[in-house]
Amino acid sequence: MKTYIGIDNGTTGTITIINENTSVHFKTPIKKELSYTKKKQYISRIDYIQLGIIMARNIKQNDVFCLIERPMINPMRWKASMSAIRALETTLIYLEEHWIPYQYIDSKEWQKYFLPKNLKAKKKGGRKISTSELKEAVVDIARRLFPSIKTKDADSVLIAEYARRMKY
Repeated sequence: MKTYIGIDNGTTGTITIINENTSVHFKTPIKKELSYTKKKQYISRIDYIQLGIIMARNIKQNDVFCLIERPMINPMRWKASMSAIRALETTLIYLEEHWIPYQYIDSKEWQKYFLPKNLKAKKKGGRKISTSELKEAVVDIARRLFPSIKTKDADSVLIAEYARRMKY
């Protein structure tokens, strides 16, 4: 029995662990701390210890694969990009320490598989779909596939399910 981990990267992301018998979905555990910059401000970081506790509690065998959504890196959004990079680094350290193989995926790839074609394109009247409408569609599909998962952020659910269906 293989276990799949789907990770919506970042400090506001989620993680889903699925196999034939169970599905577990949780917000990425984070902690806030004083920034390393001169300006007094706080940053969010993945709580490595809590991440390890949650993962150990929910991964019961060795046949595991992790699919991670590629982090958003955009020079115009410096703080968000730095946060995504910090989150990714912590995640990679955990996965590598526990010998969990992983691969990156662009959001467009798993969205193309699960979302109706007309949703990703333009809606009637030429208006592009909003981010909130896209999130709503993802949550709706994830809830139909996994009724036991209650969430408002389901990207990691569909990432894990995509990995399972593609037999990574």
